Amino acid sequence: QVQLVESGGGLVQPGGSLRLSCAASGSIVSINPMGWYRQTPGKERELVATITSGGSTNYADSVTGRSTISRDNAKNTVDLQMNSLQAEDTAVYYCYARAITRRTGWNAYWGQGTQVTVST
Repeated sequence: QVQLVESGGGLVQPGGSLRLSCAASGSIVSINPMGWYRQTPGKERELVATITSGGSTNYADSVTGRSTISRDNAKNTVDLQMNSLQAEDTAVYYCYARAITRRTGWNAYWGQGTQVTVST
């Protein structure tokens, strides 16, 4: 089993920045990819950004150019730096990891979610 613990959410003013962090723990052999999704009430969960173990990244069009995802493979952590935040970025952000452990094959895992609110 893999546990994902997120941190860094909160209230930020429009135009501000925020850094989300996620740490994975468990009997992890490998994680690929790792990343972030977000969800607002009444809508489906959507991709924000992912990063492979080799460092290849994928961003949603809505955050491209103002967000940077990074990871530390040795520590099993992933960070998302978001700049120029807008009200439309308000959502619950979920850490995601596709991982293989010593006991199981590849599975998808989710964090508990962290609220990001962009408002004055």
